[in-house]
Amino acid sequence: MTHRNAPLSETGRLRLACCIVEDGWPLRRAAERFNVSVTTAQRWAQRYRAHGPAGMRDHSSRPHHQPRRVCRRTQRRVVGLRITHQWGPARIAYHLRHQHLGVSTVGKILQRYGCPPLTWIDKATGARLRARPTPVCYEHDTPGSDIKKLGRIPDGGGHRMVGCAQGVRNRGRSASGGGYHYIYNAVDDYSCLAYVEVFSDERKDTAAGFWTRAQAWFASQGITVKRVLTDNGSCYRSKAFNRALKDTHIMHKYTRPYTPKTTGKVERFTSCPLYPSDA
Repeated sequence: MTHRNAPLSETGRLRLACCIVEDGWPLRRAAERFNVSVTTAQRWAQRYRAHGPAGMRDHSSRPHHQPRRVCRRTQRRVVGLRITHQWGPARIAYHLRHQHLGVSTVGKILQRYGCPPLTWIDKATGARLRARPTPVCYEHDTPGSDIKKLGRIPDGGGHRMVGCAQGVRNRGRSASGGGYHYIYNAVDDYSCLAYVEVFSDERKDTAAGFWTRAQAWFASQGITVKRVLTDNGSCYRSKAFNRALKDTHIMHKYTRPYTPKTTGKVERFTSCPLYPSDA
């Protein structure tokens, strides 16, 4: 499709070509007559000789051959890495560096296959979110507290990597055994400064002791705690934890049930090591 300021339409191209091919006009004279360059006049004349009046139509600008085009197999590998590992374009390009793929090339492949951005999918299931509601942000210069449960990996690998039979044998030989590690996090909302401890349970006494040490550490950093936001876990609703807050005159607030995005800073802090992304 020609733009509105183009000197030649399809009819104008045909007239130009006829003047050169059929009437025998010189290229320079015909170009001056139709207000185009000599190169343009020569191109339309050659196309008229080759294809006739049908050659005056606009052709696709798509290249006839692409020697450096990424093959279908490599494209499927890119999409597979995105789905299975939830990696961004930079990490996928580094993983397939022997294919000499650029970051922008990987991004175009993901876009061509309809892969949504990593911020639009659920980290746990990989499913695309139907909607992205605006969360009610907790914006105070005070910490929020949360617990992240991670499974203990025995020496030699767990069942997800080596299979159930070998995983059970590794767990029996490992000193730590099975079970989980519980990561306690307290993140300052204003400075994003975090205090972290790892325990083997999530009981009320453990949570109360963690907060006592976290508050002392924040005080040593010059941070005065006025309120704490937690989820609705049993250890946070216990009398022991609330007594630890009440003794220092700290207000305790809870999130809405099943709404982890309210404590988004803590959730993001714990998910970064688990789901590294460069997207």
